[in-house]
Amino acid sequence: MSRIGRLPIKVPKEAKVQISGHNISVQGPKGKLERQIHPKIQVKYEGDQITVTRSDDSKPTKALHGLTRALIANMVTGVTKGFTRELIVTGVGYKVESKGKNLVLHLGYSHPIEFPLPEGISAKVDTSKDLRIIVEGIDKELVGLTAARIRAFRPPEPYKGKGIQYSDEEIIRKAGKAAAK
Repeated sequence: MSRIGRLPIKVPKEAKVQISGHNISVQGPKGKLERQIHPKIQVKYEGDQITVTRSDDSKPTKALHGLTRALIANMVTGVTKGFTRELIVTGVGYKVESKGKNLVLHLGYSHPIEFPLPEGISAKVDTSKDLRIIVEGIDKELVGLTAARIRAFRPPEPYKGKGIQYSDEEIIRKAGKAAAK
């Protein structure tokens, strides 16, 4: 049995779970998320716990078992606490501003980049110590995807470390030509 898949998911009091057929919806104080479950996976909601079981022991079904449990756990966490991803912008003249549902990024190109935020995602620009972009939302997958798309505009380079990096990312720096002598 999958080690992750067999763990029950604790559902907090403020979250409401509805299972109808192969659809599961979780509603909480931050919003509502819905997902369709694979037919070979069964989900039961009893008391304050959700348990995920599988119909057979084939390799693809075993993989779906742990995946489904993790996705449902992320849905419960998302609607109760939410998810954040923090990006650090490093570079002379680089700046980021928030205009409504768009982020305007000035990253050393000849033009500013206007990035429309997806539905359900918000971004704050924090300039207290570094220039930071804080991406927030209830869908973990969408928060990570949005942060990755913002980072892709100017990934960090290894010589000076300029670019957009995750706050927990470590950039391995290279020595330049001057250090070769």
